[in-house]
Formats: sequence, structure tokens, C-alpha cells
Amino acid sequence: MNAIRHLAPATLAGILLAGLACNAQAQINLNIGPEPNCPYGFYDYAPYACAPSGYYGPEWFLNGGFIGAGPWFHGPDRFRGRVDNHFDARHGYRGGLPAMGERHDPQMHAGRMAQFGGNELHEGGGHEGGGHGGGHGR
Repeated sequence: MNAIRHLAPATLAGILLAGLACNAQAQINLNIGPEPNCPYGFYDYAPYACAPSGYYGPEWFLNGGFIGAGPWFHGPDRFRGRVDNHFDARHGYRGGLPAMGERHDPQMHAGRMAQFGGNELHEGGGHEGGGHGGGHGR
């Protein structure tokens, strides 16, 4: 009986405190900044560095402008485009990279590269599809 008499006030205090507890709401604010201004497009993964000429196939360009990759993708729905991951630093590429804001060399534009032979398919949101060939997956 003594145990119940001592336990009752502690239980009542716990119930009152639980009722007074405030709900904390989490706020997530993700600001990735503006789309990178790169002459041949940018890698579709953070930190979104400029990709060299040859990484993206011609279907990634519209009237000479890159249609986007990653969070800024502004191409058609269900788009799948060829990339050559030999030009990707994650796959060992150590060659030159253009700077953001640099102008493209018309002779190097991926849309004008003869017989582009991409070895992976990517969709605009940065997901890899694998395989050979490609184009618009309508």
C-alpha cells in the first residue's frame, strides 16, 4: 500500500508533463542555388561541376544549349540520354574541365561530335540507366 501511495504522485506528474509537452516541427530548407553555367553541361551529381566536351551525347543539347541535369533538368518527361562515363571523374577521368561561365568551342560541342558513342544512359534527374544506345525514351 505504501508503494502505491508513493507511485501515484509520480504517475500523475508524468501524465501532466506529457500533456504539456510541445510538438517540435522540423523545417527543411534546401537551397541548391542557380543552375551551373557550363559550356558542355555539368555532371548530374553534387557538387555539379562542369563536365568536359564528350561526356554528354547530342540529345542533351537543344539549339546548342544544354537542356540540364540534376535538380535543374528542363528536358522532356521520361528523357533518357547517352553519356560517356570515361569523361567522369568518378570513373577515373583526369583531363581538363571547363570553368563555369566559359564559352564553348563550336568544334568541341557534343552535338557536333562525329559518331558519339556513349556507354551509359542517364535520365535528367541524375539517375543512371546503364546500357548502350539511347535517346529520348518516349
